[in-house]
Amino acid sequence: MAGRTRPFSGFEWMIAWRYLRAKRAEGGVSVMTWISLIGITLAVAALIITMAVRAGFRSEFVDTILGANAHVTIYQTIEVSETGQTSRVITDYEAMAARVREVPGVTRAAPLVKGQVMASLGNRNAGVEVFGISQEDLLTIPRIANPDQFRGDVTRLDDGVAIGWGVAQELGAEVGDKVKLISPNGVKTPFGTTPRVNVYEVTYIFQAGRYDIDRTRVYLPFTEAQSYFNREGGADELEVMVEDPDRVDEMATALLMAGGDRTLLWTWRDASGAFLSALQIEDTVMFVLMSVLVLIASLNIISGLVMLVKNKGRDIGILRTMGLTEGAVLRVFFLCGALVGLVGTAAGVVLGCLFAIYFDPILAFVNGASGGEVWDASIRGIYRLPAELQLGDVISAVALSLGLSFVITIFPARRAARMNPVEALRYE
Repeated sequence: MAGRTRPFSGFEWMIAWRYLRAKRAEGGVSVMTWISLIGITLAVAALIITMAVRAGFRSEFVDTILGANAHVTIYQTIEVSETGQTSRVITDYEAMAARVREVPGVTRAAPLVKGQVMASLGNRNAGVEVFGISQEDLLTIPRIANPDQFRGDVTRLDDGVAIGWGVAQELGAEVGDKVKLISPNGVKTPFGTTPRVNVYEVTYIFQAGRYDIDRTRVYLPFTEAQSYFNREGGADELEVMVEDPDRVDEMATALLMAGGDRTLLWTWRDASGAFLSALQIEDTVMFVLMSVLVLIASLNIISGLVMLVKNKGRDIGILRTMGLTEGAVLRVFFLCGALVGLVGTAAGVVLGCLFAIYFDPILAFVNGASGGEVWDASIRGIYRLPAELQLGDVISAVALSLGLSFVITIFPARRAARMNPVEALRYE
């Protein structure tokens, strides 16, 4: 039939492209097109950056948890002796550790002695948590043995103590300094218990990546910790690492059976699960809010197309009288809006990805320009704000932007298609 064209033919693309290239006399259309384009670009970029930062924050948080803490902690219920004394000490820790290591998926099971003491150097004091662990087991903790920053030699644990970066700062300690550890539950005498004060050389200073760890943690040789905390022949708990930390709940039964009747478990999900759930909820809320921003930016397309339809009313009338169908006119103006959304989305993806990739130097520049600490590790727990691009997040942003742009474009395009040719020719 005369006047009919193949849907989305080259003719329709040509007309749409010419309409987007507004003349100087129709500068309003051009301005609205640029506003829509810039708005969508910035909205898509903001959405990608936000999701990348949230993903990076979660990844860094989980990595610091799994890299410096036990995936599963095994301890025992309280046992009451004949004299009425209570204890959780594991006396057969070597046999228990051997049984736990045989559980499929377990990579390490290390006995620990733990206690809270006062660390002192000169006139400075700090409350610390001491972990008694063997040299071999310490080397298997990624965030401790291979941290981002360290001083000293991790293999010299048997010669002294390893302390966190925050502990070193609070005490003013350096490698080679002598640090006092003061425990109120020290030496038992006929006259009572007197505090135990031991002096140890600082052989290693580590930055695990978690502020709360670096601020409080001290590692002491296992045998020395047994003597220091009156745990001769025993351990307080077993520190267990597994191949897949996400499956610790599935391994609980096997670990309990390996530990024995009095065994209790505490997994990393028990310690941080509530916080991770809060992060998930926050991620969802942030995505919804940023989606609203993309929607608002996409609405500018309607304004631009409405102005375009009004300015091109006479052209629409001419095209209709030449035989162009309503569908063809609809597709022409749909292409006008869709091209704006497509180009804006592409530019937003490029801008957002570049921002996420170079997020660290950008944040460093902002930090320097502001003259202060933008990221406070004492509040947020980790030392830096990372960004991690994920393909799924980028695809979600692209799908959302293009979907909104295409849907919104339909309404002014239908208005143009349904315009009466006779009335359209009256537009000047």
